[in-house]
Amino acid sequence: MSLYWVAGGFAGLALAIQLWQFFAARRFPLHRRFASPSFFPALTLLKPVRDSDPHLRDNLRSWFTQEYPAPIQILIGAHTPDDPACDVIRSVIAEFPGSDASLVICPDRPGPNGKVCTLAQLESLARHPLWVVSDADVRVSPDLLTQLVAPMADPAVGLVNCFYRMAHVPTAALRWEAVLVNADFWSQVLQSRTLKPQDFALGAAMVVRKDDLRAIGGFETLAHHLADDYHLGRRIHQLGRRIELSPVPVECWDPASGWGTVWAHQVRWVRTIRVCEPAPWFFSVLANGSLWALFWMASGLFLQRAVWPGLIFLGIRLMLAGQLQGRMQQSGPGIAAPFWILLRDLLGVALWATSFLGSTVVWRGDRFRVTSDGRLTVLPGKNP
Repeated sequence: MSLYWVAGGFAGLALAIQLWQFFAARRFPLHRRFASPSFFPALTLLKPVRDSDPHLRDNLRSWFTQEYPAPIQILIGAHTPDDPACDVIRSVIAEFPGSDASLVICPDRPGPNGKVCTLAQLESLARHPLWVVSDADVRVSPDLLTQLVAPMADPAVGLVNCFYRMAHVPTAALRWEAVLVNADFWSQVLQSRTLKPQDFALGAAMVVRKDDLRAIGGFETLAHHLADDYHLGRRIHQLGRRIELSPVPVECWDPASGWGTVWAHQVRWVRTIRVCEPAPWFFSVLANGSLWALFWMASGLFLQRAVWPGLIFLGIRLMLAGQLQGRMQQSGPGIAAPFWILLRDLLGVALWATSFLGSTVVWRGDRFRVTSDGRLTVLPGKNP
């Protein structure tokens, strides 16, 4: 069999996987709301925060302005009292004097995962039966809690999580990263759910039961893991509970970042996926539609065969990704979207290879080594 048809076979396989992801995503009721929710238990929001950025105030305020008719306890944890985020947190709490909100200094570090260590200390102060956990960069719609909590009315559900979208992309690096999140990641998650029930969690915003969390040993048992949300979901699933995906996504508002910062973030992400799901991640390169379409076109040029089939396959990849990105963003794909999708795929090959070429990650300036079971070891020195 000639190289040309081998390349065509890989391109065809990639297209089949892309179509699988696309139709799995099309069936999911993204952005759909429960029309008349009636389940409103008291909640505790646990929010670990470290450092400040221009978006922190608005991110926090979105949680204080929730349209939720039951008590909400808000616990915001910082590692040290001189963290720049503390002034912003105090200011937001003062803006809402009627709220049940507290800034909690969490100095203990039972493990290298600082976020989880903060959650472990907030845990002891949580009063209500359902706990919502959210990252600092997350901004939510006023009805998020109402929508997120609704599936928990079923006692068989142990955790509800939701997708996230990048809403602030002022730099070229962030526009590239946004394609991974807003077009590909959520469709890949839905693709995996066509094969088996979800047995992991997405950590941007999720709700769990206090009793279930304590049954797995609390947050402290996750303090040595990089992918704490993944392992939390696995352990809740192992209790026999179901994990549900809310159709309402949250927004991630990150500060303007250049290529170095974004690349380090993506390396941390892909090395995390590699240790959590090694076999699916290894074969994920087969779904890279642009890579295999370009390979088919290149082999056609080299062997003086038709190039147009590869060009058509490339066009389909760009169209599908643009449609998925536009649906997540609730907008059109944008005139420059094909360029960013193509760049995402080509640099994605380098990221995929990088995930296997080391075990070091950088997280907020600290360096760690990730073991084969996903545990973290602190390395000396800072990210330059």
